Amino acid sequence: MASAKLFLILVLVSWVLGLGHCGELRKNFYKTTCRQAEQIVQNITWKHAANNSALPAKLLRMHFHDCFVRGCDASVLLDSVANNTAEKDAIPNLSLAGFDVIDEIKTQLEKSCPGVVSCADIVTLAARDSVSFKFNRSMWEVLTGRRDGNISRASEALANIPSPFSNFTTLKQSFASKNLTVQDLVVLSGAHTIGVGHCNLFSNRLYNFTGKGDADPSLNSTYATFLKTKCQSLSDTTTTVEMDPGSSVTFDNDYFTSLKLQKGMFQSDAALLTNKGSSNIVNEMLRSGKFFTEFSQSMKKMGAIGVLTGSSGEIRKKCNVAN
Repeated sequence: MASAKLFLILVLVSWVLGLGHCGELRKNFYKTTCRQAEQIVQNITWKHAANNSALPAKLLRMHFHDCFVRGCDASVLLDSVANNTAEKDAIPNLSLAGFDVIDEIKTQLEKSCPGVVSCADIVTLAARDSVSFKFNRSMWEVLTGRRDGNISRASEALANIPSPFSNFTTLKQSFASKNLTVQDLVVLSGAHTIGVGHCNLFSNRLYNFTGKGDADPSLNSTYATFLKTKCQSLSDTTTTVEMDPGSSVTFDNDYFTSLKLQKGMFQSDAALLTNKGSSNIVNEMLRSGKFFTEFSQSMKKMGAIGVLTGSSGEIRKKCNVAN
């Protein structure tokens, strides 16, 4: 009986000290187990971002594609094996990049603090840090404590990652299934202010929108003419075009200005103007300060989708292989 009371007292004490929140993400999760963890992630990410202006778009996209399938559990990093095709080999993920940066970070963390820092936290932190590099400060808060999943299926990536061909209803449902609102949908679409798009994901809007050899009437005709100079056929699967021409490596709110001019590249971009509520949010994002504030909040929400914490999941030794 006495031992049972002692156990209860210890549990209560650990809770008061903040150790009982093992099932939640929190600030400075690695403060006592790997004090330099977040600095290591930032140092390596900033080193690569300094030499590769395209890295922020790549790591942001990796983070998004990870979180929308099984939650933010680094399942997108797992390699396919003999009896299973993993997420990274699903069609929406074939153009993902930046895995080498994640691997370098993991290698260094395993040297400093073996078996402590999850690949899921690395992906989340690196996405934030890559965008933050040019601002020389953290652009949003990242809570940590995620653990890694050990299941990765290409079929789930196909089913869960929003398509660039989606209409507003489909997009709203997709985000709602992850407990994200229309506000989050519009704000996170602002990530298209950096990066590139493949011709085959939007050229139907130029050459065959309804199957009759026509163009999408909602696409700015001047912009359509420009895109045609880049994407000269429906069959072009290799050419890429800046999503925010002239500003595709600068993280800002230009995306929303372009969207208002009917220069959203994908159908999923144009779809944001087809609903009164989302269109009003687009208008709000024309204020730079408002966009940065809202993006920070929406990224924090996205980074918490379906996370594994506490005793769930594992801490992978290598990010591309389950233990």
